[in-house]
Amino acid sequence: MADESTNDEATNPLFFRRILITIDEDDRPSTSRAFRFALTMARDYQAHLGIASVLESDDISIYESLMPTKLNEKRDHLRSIVQEYAAKAKAFGVNDVRSIVAEGGDVDDVVLQKIIPDFQPDLVVCGADVDFASHGHPGAIGLRLAKKSDVSVIVIR
Repeated sequence: MADESTNDEATNPLFFRRILITIDEDDRPSTSRAFRFALTMARDYQAHLGIASVLESDDISIYESLMPTKLNEKRDHLRSIVQEYAAKAKAFGVNDVRSIVAEGGDVDDVVLQKIIPDFQPDLVVCGADVDFASHGHPGAIGLRLAKKSDVSVIVIR
């Protein structure tokens, strides 16, 4: 007779079914590595993949904020980038892909307050911000997400 403790959660494989990858267009090398990792996990585990990017307030000048055309150009550009990543994911063999573009202040706050509640991932994957520390300190976004998120976060260096 099998011991009941072998059926507990500690001995069962851990699979992620909803993976969210955050795309930082300012840090392509770090994003590229994180994206490759998320693609592999999503394909191998047949997981739903959300590809998200945030149009930061800091990326919009006062001049641009007063010109709807300029603001829409930035939004459209970011949407096209996220859609390119989604097309790559589908070509790689990920069947269930969702493109997500959001706007707001700090990236981590937007991800935590808007994107995660909407997409409901069980894993967030992000780059380490090592090559272009646009967010103050290298690894800042990933570190803040890992500290504040209720779901697992993997930071890829």
